[in-house]
Amino acid sequence: MKVSLFITCVVDSVFPNVGVSLTRILQECGCDVSFPPQQTCCGQPAFNSGYTDEARDVGMTLLRAFRDSDVVVSPSGSCVGMIHHYYPQLFANDPQLHQAAVDLANKTYEFSQFMVKQLQITDLGARFPHRVTYHPSCHGSRLLGVKDEPMQLLQGVHDIEIVELPYATDCCGFGGTFAVKMGEISGAMVDEKAENVARTDAEVLVGTDMGCLMNIGGRLRRTNRAVRVMHLAELLMEGMQLGKAVNA
Repeated sequence: MKVSLFITCVVDSVFPNVGVSLTRILQECGCDVSFPPQQTCCGQPAFNSGYTDEARDVGMTLLRAFRDSDVVVSPSGSCVGMIHHYYPQLFANDPQLHQAAVDLANKTYEFSQFMVKQLQITDLGARFPHRVTYHPSCHGSRLLGVKDEPMQLLQGVHDIEIVELPYATDCCGFGGTFAVKMGEISGAMVDEKAENVARTDAEVLVGTDMGCLMNIGGRLRRTNRAVRVMHLAELLMEGMQLGKAVNA
């Protein structure tokens, strides 16, 4: 299967290992992976701030970048949610662009969604002998509807100990520009999230959106809590490498 990566701004500029891990996992699963270099931001920051014209301009670049792709996979439920739910709205007044937006939405998947629903893979032979807790992102779980897939992949990891995160579905307080515009409220929310993570005694916090993990991870570090923060793709890739070493 030919897969095009939509890598997102945050991963591309701050967390490139997430993109590398995602690529290697898809290749291990037999996918022919490509990275269209003309891709940019999905436009969500502008859209959420009310700059619809600017968001539309950015979105047109993304429509062109993935026009000829068979399948698009991204490590962010938030960005995929933007494409699924708001691109058709952004381009509603142009029939041709609206159809292009619908076509892109129909072939774009969040990573765990693609693995479980499309490839029907939940066990990658990964081993990860650590205590892990999982944070579901708001946009991934609520906007996109990806709820069970990340946990199914975690449950397929050998030797892992999964502990439930208290109030897991509570927002971490990031919300993109919300963290800037409502800093005091955002700070209080991430304080609660970091405290709940600490209560699990987990060694690792895993999630599927690096915006959330960047926010929570920053607060964990600033409060001297020794919890490793990982994207699901990073955990699975590290676990696959250990699994191969154990079975060699």
